[in-house]
Amino acid sequence: MAQVSEKISEAELVVMEALWEQSPLTANDVADRVTAARDWSAQTVKTLLSRLMAKDVIAADQDGRRFLYRPMVAREDYVASESGRLVNRLFGGRISPLVAQLASQDQLTDDDIAELEAILKGLKS
Repeated sequence: MAQVSEKISEAELVVMEALWEQSPLTANDVADRVTAARDWSAQTVKTLLSRLMAKDVIAADQDGRRFLYRPMVAREDYVASESGRLVNRLFGGRISPLVAQLASQDQLTDDDIAELEAILKGLKS
């Protein structure tokens, strides 16, 4: 799968989540999945699909008179890319200031801390 070169907007991300969950989907299928939570028209979804195609993060295959849309970027790759951008932009590429920021805002649960400890322990061994 491809890498993300351009930023995906919050609205585009909603469409991507639908495609990551199941693909290929028609524009109407995507609209059915996202319009319940959002007050979007089918035309809005089609516009978002067009933007995502222009960014080369989805592709469309013609199936008769309709197109079937599928992601060209794996969700894991997108999350890794966005996480890296966040850490680089806000924390100079360092993870520990991010964790310190979350801890100082009481945003780490006991489960989060235990999970981080297990990850660090695994990295040391």
